[in-house]
Amino acid sequence: MVLRRLTTRLFLLFRSHELRQYKRLAGPGLSCILYPLESIVGKLSLRIQQIDVRCETKTKDNVFVQIGVAVQFRVIEESAYDAYYRLENSSSQIQSYVFDVVRSTLPRMELDDAFANKDQIAAAIFEQLQDVMRDYGYEILASLLVDISPDAKVKVSMNEINASKRLKAAAEHKAEADKIRQVKAAEADAEAKYLSGVGVARQRKAIAEGLQNSVFDFSQEIHGSSPKDVMDIILLTQYFDTLDNVGANNLILEHDPQVVGSLQRQLRTSTAANRSPTAAENKNSFF
Repeated sequence: MVLRRLTTRLFLLFRSHELRQYKRLAGPGLSCILYPLESIVGKLSLRIQQIDVRCETKTKDNVFVQIGVAVQFRVIEESAYDAYYRLENSSSQIQSYVFDVVRSTLPRMELDDAFANKDQIAAAIFEQLQDVMRDYGYEILASLLVDISPDAKVKVSMNEINASKRLKAAAEHKAEADKIRQVKAAEADAEAKYLSGVGVARQRKAIAEGLQNSVFDFSQEIHGSSPKDVMDIILLTQYFDTLDNVGANNLILEHDPQVVGSLQRQLRTSTAANRSPTAAENKNSFF
């Protein structure tokens, strides 16, 4: 008789020495071995185990990718006999089912959809393995799709496509900003010109009103003077103001005193030609 203490994470499977067949299962703790009537034929760990599987397949848009899957499983205590005797290599069995699910699911998806539906692929693997491996004494705890890796050239092209989309969006936003800036500048220029025109119109109106008041006051103060005499004096004054401004700019122009008389005659002729019969009756009114 041999006494042996096991850890809490191991099972011992015994067989009869004479008949060489399975006899009993010893759980964690202190166990008695009736040597040489029985012997230990195997050990099973109750710890959670993980197997990493890599599989190559192609997507619906004919892009070959490397798929990385991590499967976590453990031995069911009540089915330790099945786990040891019915299945020779649990890792190979799990790997085969992972290959089957991945290569039947990914070809129905495009590459972008595969990245977006990782949970769906992992769930399909989990359901397939859970139903099958339970019959062999294994419980599937989780299946994780940890990696989807296309060819390096495909990654570069995907990055270029994304960069092109972002550059296009940036160009559209910049063009829209330039458009708004030009429209606002045009609106501001139009408003400035309008206000400038309003200012010039008000200035000319004020000048006309000032001349009218000056002619009226001069006619009232000096008896015997006519509006024509007043306009001749104003015209001569403006002529001298013009000469003064020209002299301030250091320009030398030929001056003839008869120019003033010529301007008066031209103005008088033009006014007489455009005067209507009604206006001729009102000689004393200028505006």
